[in-house]
Amino acid sequence: QVQIVESGGGLVQPGGSLRLSCVASGMAFSSLAMAWFRQGPGKEREVVAWVSHNGASTNYRDIMKGRVTISRDNAKDTVSVYLEMNNLKPEDTAVYYCNRVAAHFAPWGQGTQVTVSS
Repeated sequence: QVQIVESGGGLVQPGGSLRLSCVASGMAFSSLAMAWFRQGPGKEREVVAWVSHNGASTNYRDIMKGRVTISRDNAKDTVSVYLEMNNLKPEDTAVYYCNRVAAHFAPWGQGTQVTVSS
C-alpha cells in the first residue's frame, strides 16, 4: 500500500524556521526523484523543490530559493524526504506535501500545515 506521511509543520513567526519531514513507502520511491509541493489558501498546488533519486542533485523554484534545502534518506523499504525552511514569510503559509517526480503522482498524503504569522 502506497503511503506518504508528512509532518513538521506548525505556526511560526516571520523570519522563523521549520524542518518538514515526509516518509514515503509502498513502492520503489528510492529509485525516483522526490519533490516538495505546497498549496496556499485559494491557490493551486505548486512545486517548491525536488531532489534526485540518490540525493546528489537538487533544484529549487524561485519562490523559496535560497531559503530552503531539500534532502533525502533512502532506506530499504521507505524514503524520507526533508525540507529545511528558513526566513519564512507570511506568503509561505500553505499546506506542504511531498510526492514523487513522475508522469503520475502517487496518492497524496494529508500534508502538513505551515502558518507564518506574527
